[in-house]
Amino acid sequence: MFTKPQDFAKSSFNFALFFANTAFDGFERLALLNLAATRSVFEASLSGFEALLGAKDVQSFVSLHKELSAPTIEKGLEYSRNVISIAAETKEKIAKEVEVHVADTNAKVSGLVEKALASAPAGSEVAVAAVKTAIKSANEAYEGLNKVAKQAAEVAEASVAAATNATIKAAAVAAPKSSSKKVA
Repeated sequence: MFTKPQDFAKSSFNFALFFANTAFDGFERLALLNLAATRSVFEASLSGFEALLGAKDVQSFVSLHKELSAPTIEKGLEYSRNVISIAAETKEKIAKEVEVHVADTNAKVSGLVEKALASAPAGSEVAVAAVKTAIKSANEAYEGLNKVAKQAAEVAEASVAAATNATIKAAAVAAPKSSSKKVA
C-alpha cells in the first residue's frame, strides 16, 4: 500500500521506465529487421540486375524478371509478418504490465480510501457509500473498456492474419512456375 506520496511517484516512475524500455526494445528490433531487410533487398537487387544484364533477348529478360519477382514477394510478406510479430509482442508486454499496474494501483488506492472512510465522522455513512459505489463503478467501467479493447485487438490481429494468408495464397498462384516449355 502507498503510505507516502513518494511511494506512488516511485511506482509511476518504475512503470514509465518499463514502458520506455519495452518501447525501445521494440524499436531496436524493428531497426535491426529494417537493416537486415535493406541489406537483403540490396543484395538481391544487385544479383537480379546482373542476371537481367545477361539476358540474351526480350523473352528471356521477361522470364528472368518474373522469376526474380516471386522471391521478392515472399520476402516482403515475411518482412510484414516479422513487423506484425514485433509489434504484437511489444503491445502484449505493455498491455500485461498496464493491467498489473492498474490492478495494483487500484488496490492500493482502494485501501487508502477504505482507511480514510473508516475514520469518517459519524453520520457520513451515505457519503461513504457513495464514494464506495463510485469506486466500484469506475473499476467496472475500466474492466469493461479493457475487455472491449482486448476483443478489438484480437479481431484486428485475426484480420491481419487472414489478409496475410490471402496475400500469400494469391502470390503463390501468381508466382511463375518453372516451365519445361520452350518458346520457339
